[in-house]
Amino acid sequence: MQDTAPTAGGVSKQKARISRLMVSPSVLLLLLWMVVPLSMTIYFSLIRYNLLYPGENEYVGLENFRFFVTDLGFMAGMTNTLLLVGSVLLITVVFGVLISLLINLAFWGQGIVRILLISPFFIMPTVNALVWKNLLLHPVSGVFAAIWQFFGAQPIDWFSELPLFSIIMIVSWQWLPFAILLLMTALQSLDQEQQEAARLDGAGPWALFWHLTRPHLARPIAVVVMIETIFLLSLFAEIFTTTGGGPGYETTNLAYLIYSQALLQFDVGLASAGGLIAVILANIAAFFLVRVVGKSLTDKQ
Repeated sequence: MQDTAPTAGGVSKQKARISRLMVSPSVLLLLLWMVVPLSMTIYFSLIRYNLLYPGENEYVGLENFRFFVTDLGFMAGMTNTLLLVGSVLLITVVFGVLISLLINLAFWGQGIVRILLISPFFIMPTVNALVWKNLLLHPVSGVFAAIWQFFGAQPIDWFSELPLFSIIMIVSWQWLPFAILLLMTALQSLDQEQQEAARLDGAGPWALFWHLTRPHLARPIAVVVMIETIFLLSLFAEIFTTTGGGPGYETTNLAYLIYSQALLQFDVGLASAGGLIAVILANIAAFFLVRVVGKSLTDKQ
């Protein structure tokens, strides 16, 4: 009598088909969630679509892209975006490593200090910007102004004299706890026996950091750089709340420039073209970041 029992390969294929069938609705929904807005953005970028002239929607091809790239705000936005991302990454990584090493040492109240250091990361960006704008950096009633006056110096109008530096301070203050959290967690898994053996062999603090701690932190630092870069490329709330992109284009990044084109100048077509350019640039940055992070995660220390 012929055996009709299903083979192991047939069962596996059937399970795979069932798995794909169950996952397909969520995949389809996610695909629609991505494709529909992207398709509409591509469509709007190829037509003249200004909300002030709703009847003029003729096809213009790549004209919106040319106008956006040749606009005076584009180079300023690109430069400010790179400066913001690079400066915040440098500050958060360097100070994140230093602070993580300090709070990794045993001292009284260590748990409370760790909680206080991490807490700024959970503040909403708009609230964070308002606190810095009205409580710390205000040229008349701010904390920094009081310190300046205490030493007999003239208070600084931060958002007029040093607008981009002020934004960098605000954003760095919020993202530094994220770097501290990841790096501090990584330090918990550092091999203490290996460090003790190195100390017995005469290794000093710098040698311990350079040869043991630094390689151990390479992976979490790469993750910090990747995640922060993704979010910093779309930085908007802090700029909108404090400087409004000004004075002039001093604090205008690509995200704020696109917002300005769409909701202040009502040129949806031009803003859509800018959005697509920003997506392309972000994907290029993500490609290199993923390669760097992937290499860091796969290479042996």
